[in-house]
Amino acid sequence: MTKSKLLLAALAACFLAPVAAWAADALPDLGGKKVVVVTENAYPPLQFIDAKTGKQIGWEYDAMDEIAKRLNFKVEYQNTSWDAMIQAVSDNQYNIGMTGITIKDDRKEKVDFSDPYMRSEQFMLVRGDESRFTDAKTFADFKDGLIGAQAGTTPFYTAVYSVLDGNEQNPRIKQFETFGASVQALKSGDVDVVLTDGTAGKGYVDASEGKLKLIGGPLGTEDFGFIFPKGSDLVKPVNAAIAALKADGTLEALNKKWFLDYKMGQ
Repeated sequence: MTKSKLLLAALAACFLAPVAAWAADALPDLGGKKVVVVTENAYPPLQFIDAKTGKQIGWEYDAMDEIAKRLNFKVEYQNTSWDAMIQAVSDNQYNIGMTGITIKDDRKEKVDFSDPYMRSEQFMLVRGDESRFTDAKTFADFKDGLIGAQAGTTPFYTAVYSVLDGNEQNPRIKQFETFGASVQALKSGDVDVVLTDGTAGKGYVDASEGKLKLIGGPLGTEDFGFIFPKGSDLVKPVNAAIAALKADGTLEALNKKWFLDYKMGQ
């Protein structure tokens, strides 16, 4: 899978929603209010901790900072685990959640979503020397193969229903608390594959110095959105800002910066 093909998945988001009628200089002004944004910092290159500086960086940080600038609000970033995030936002502990969250109908029962800001596809992340299987079908036939996944995430359900037999208790699926932990298990040989969207997968591949690779074709498509407590008055302004960022090429520039130009670990 080439960088250009991976980038196409992200660039597709630029055409997912109609451009709002607001011009960039006519976006709502939120008067400098504080907005608490929560993330996990475990999903490079969307959001992660830079190994050299210890700073929180990534595509979503850049996008949210730009949204805050255009809407005139002050961001306070906080962190929590993925499994607690949706409920915490639903409970109004945070104003916005961001961590590559797939827009799904069951999640809409708890939180409101922004318009999609990115479209991504699921791929198989394996060790660089893997030769026992080359795609989902050959992996399913490789009866000793193990998949690492976070319960309740899109990769988990893709593993269950698109790779294996539809049984959520299948012993071939090993569950981890974070995506990063599943990748570490892959590196150490405790599992044989991790399912990931192309954005995160590319980040890990680029940082692995040949120790990881992506194989097979896309297994599914997902749209990412920011999440808000139900009825939040931030949804419409943020959607307006997302539309403006798509229209003026800002999101396209972020795609290039983080998916093509940025080299993790360098």
